[in-house]
Amino acid sequence: MTLKILTIVGARPQFIKAAAVSRAIRETDGLSEVMVHTGQHFDPNMSDVFFEELDIPKPRHHLDINGGGHGDMTGRMLMAIEPILLEEKPDWVVVYGDTNSTLAGALAASKLHIPVAHVEAGLRSFNRRMPEEINRVVTDHLSALQLCPTTTAVTNLAAEGVTAGVHHVGDVMYDATLFVTDKAEKSSTILTNLGLASKTYALATIHRAENTGDRQQLLAVVQFLQDQSRKFPVVLPLHPRTRQAALAMGVDLGGLKVIDPVGYLDMAKLLHNALEVYTDSGGVQKEAYFHGVPCITLRDETEWTETITHGWNRLWKQSSQAVRRDIDEYGTGRAAYHVARLLSSGGPR
Repeated sequence: MTLKILTIVGARPQFIKAAAVSRAIRETDGLSEVMVHTGQHFDPNMSDVFFEELDIPKPRHHLDINGGGHGDMTGRMLMAIEPILLEEKPDWVVVYGDTNSTLAGALAASKLHIPVAHVEAGLRSFNRRMPEEINRVVTDHLSALQLCPTTTAVTNLAAEGVTAGVHHVGDVMYDATLFVTDKAEKSSTILTNLGLASKTYALATIHRAENTGDRQQLLAVVQFLQDQSRKFPVVLPLHPRTRQAALAMGVDLGGLKVIDPVGYLDMAKLLHNALEVYTDSGGVQKEAYFHGVPCITLRDETEWTETITHGWNRLWKQSSQAVRRDIDEYGTGRAAYHVARLLSSGGPR
């Protein structure tokens, strides 16, 4: 009997994680996959290019849902996903991370009594003002399988009374990084196009609502990056949300090397060759570590506490940094195969 996996994605980090797991699903007997793309990230440079570069199966269902407030977007996704689940009748719904697409997929599946597997379960910033934190908590409590990247994530779930179906599988983004780095080094021309040499620049990303929703906060982040740019160029692939916020709020991005969003191969090349990384993205914090590049997180907390304790990361308002040492939490690059094995062996339907 073949178990049908219905995977729901909508944003850049989810495409990267899903690429690794989809490869493992294709190589696991007894599993098939249907991909649903909510459309949350709709810019071709943040969506289509990832499917092409990472060999992700073409979505069978593309919902084209983006824009609007959190409730509006999540509600429209919920309405659109439910009939797909009724049509496809999957044995598992797999969701990733902490976006509105994650929450909508978990809610739609759980109301139809379809078991949910949450990849990257158990992360906590302990800041309930972050919409991503709400999405994480609710999704974890709706899921039958919590697939955790670290032992800290397992501990976080246990503190909330969630122990059944919890597994430390490692980090599927590490799998993806190992898969793509050599390819990016050989094929990406982004450094040449920008007139940059390896280890002569820093890379920055800004996209979270806490940094883009308030003028004073966005101004402070940009001024931090501009201060850093006095030492070396700071490359900023500009997220559409950040572009709109800067224009609307009159925040000048002068002094930064602003470029359009880039695909995964170009991003991997930029990460691998950067001197430092400045970001408010959870995924990019980890990717910096995977590429051996120190990171400064443009937030007041992080879900990836081991990057702080092991000296690869610090919060931007802190000056001290721990002694740098390897992190053994993320696995050996086989996390996606652990996920596929658990889906194959644990399908309750």
